[in-house]
Amino acid sequence: MLPYLLLLTGLVILTASGDLLVRGAVDIAHRFHVPPIIIGLTIISMGTSAPEFFVSLQAALNGSPGLAVGNAIGSNIANTLIVMGLPALVAPLVVTTPGTRRSAGFMFFISLVVAALAGDGILSFSDGLILLALLLIYLAYSFLRVSQSRNDRLSAIREMEKEQNPAPEQELPPPTGSLGQALFFLGAGLAGLGLGANLTVDNALAIAAIWGVGESVIGTTIVALGTTLPEIAATLAAAFRGQHGVAIGNVIGSNIFNILGILGATALVAPLPVSPHMAGFDLWIMLASSALFVGIVLVRLPVTRMLGAILTLIYFAYLFFSFS
Repeated sequence: MLPYLLLLTGLVILTASGDLLVRGAVDIAHRFHVPPIIIGLTIISMGTSAPEFFVSLQAALNGSPGLAVGNAIGSNIANTLIVMGLPALVAPLVVTTPGTRRSAGFMFFISLVVAALAGDGILSFSDGLILLALLLIYLAYSFLRVSQSRNDRLSAIREMEKEQNPAPEQELPPPTGSLGQALFFLGAGLAGLGLGANLTVDNALAIAAIWGVGESVIGTTIVALGTTLPEIAATLAAAFRGQHGVAIGNVIGSNIFNILGILGATALVAPLPVSPHMAGFDLWIMLASSALFVGIVLVRLPVTRMLGAILTLIYFAYLFFSFS
């Protein structure tokens, strides 16, 4: 029972540490007046993906690359199915935020890219460089788009002020706590993520040996589901508050960062072999679930309770077939 308890402990530490990291990062972002949609697409998504990043990096350093790549691919599958499905069971989501379609399309594009790069059975150092370069392009484009939108909005306000003298634009709410507290949350979150990742990787490998299954299967299922808990919590909280843009942005941003940031950075540390099972099953499930998610976003289909239940059931069917 010890490996199971230690794995659970590691996942709890990862979840709590990821929350501290997000709280600190969002607080600092508010101080610099970063818009909510960008907080969702970048800061929150990267923060909630931090458990996956630390687990994959630790697995690669420990000589278990199958667990590393399985964790990233499995997390993307979980994001597009259960992270969208579970919140919709309690608070239906409506996709209306401008720019979401472009981000979702980019998410599907990079899913195709990583599937193509994995076609030779390995994600190499050069593949990692390609993925990280795409991440930098995505981040640069996001901030440039927000900067242009902000400038256009300010220009429009100035023109209106000359004619109507309207009320000034509402600012983001002030950050809670001090800058020192925000920095403390960041530091504590990073330290906890390192500890939790070490516990998770070591005991996930022990459980894989007990069950007699490959490390990549454990990575795409148990570990991926565990490290996705921060995304579930963040999306649930956003859905309850009616912040649909942040909720959808969190899913899209997390998937983008899982592929480009996690796989890209981990491939620089060690080559990531892609098992035949992952190439013939998990990657195809990731592409199919991503395509389904993009379709929902493109037609702006409300994620109702019924659709949320369907997405959740599809994910549990995926878990069942992974072990069959």
